[in-house]
Amino acid sequence: MSVNKNMNAVIECKNLTHFYGRRKIYENLSFEVPQGRILGLLGKNGTGKTTTINILSGYLQPYSGECRIFGENIQTMNPALRQHIGLLLEGHVQYQFMTITQIERFYASFYPKRWKKEAYYDLMNKLRVAPGQRISRMSNGQRSQVALGLILAQDPELLILDDFSLGLDPGYRRLFVDYLRDYARSENKTVFLTSHIIQDMERLIDDCIIMDYGSILIQQSIESLMDKLRRYTCTVPDGFQPDLPATCYHPAVIRRTLEWHSFLSPAETEQLLKEHQVPYTDLKAEKVSLEDAFIGLTGKY
Repeated sequence: MSVNKNMNAVIECKNLTHFYGRRKIYENLSFEVPQGRILGLLGKNGTGKTTTINILSGYLQPYSGECRIFGENIQTMNPALRQHIGLLLEGHVQYQFMTITQIERFYASFYPKRWKKEAYYDLMNKLRVAPGQRISRMSNGQRSQVALGLILAQDPELLILDDFSLGLDPGYRRLFVDYLRDYARSENKTVFLTSHIIQDMERLIDDCIIMDYGSILIQQSIESLMDKLRRYTCTVPDGFQPDLPATCYHPAVIRRTLEWHSFLSPAETEQLLKEHQVPYTDLKAEKVSLEDAFIGLTGKY
């Protein structure tokens, strides 16, 4: 069964609601991932990132709502269509007694029509590992690359990667990110991923969803987020306590310096401070990295 590449949204989630016991993870969560985009899901521990991955993979049925991939409900998807989804879960589990060559041949037997072993061996060559090397004798970073290579060889139209850079040193993380980005863009693949290392996401993703507890806080392109979000600081009198509107994220005063993040322009921010009678001086605005943006929008704690 082939995938319709003319569709705009590869992933469509509508009104997802899920509980673990009485604890609500989120309610009425809705989002789409267009064809050919790399989307990163960001959120603190417990906000529902892995829950979302499990729903997308079909391993978890939400309490309510619907998840459609390639236009079909993931819970009832035709197995032939499911082969177009490549899934990498946290931990990079492999058959570690096998060699580089043996595990490639093993996985190839499940994909007789779509298998592209050159994608796998191209990545293995970059790792400079011998074909006869056993996976059990590889580092955690190398094993994660083997997992990625096997997924790329499946030639999926959608890649779902959960905490893809777990346990990798800086060199392997950079290799992983650059290789995946170049592959996805050259092949027009769609990617949905999570990672706790946000610096990697900034190099890789086109769009981001930032989750707060129970809902989506921000969903937009990285280009728009990095262009519009600013960290603002100003000096205020001793004892001043800020009472700013929701357009100012997590305002706090430390040693007479008031700091917050906002999508408002500097001119709009000056007007807002005057309207709220904030006794400020030395207002400054600066653009931020994705990691600083994440902390600024979700709070430090």
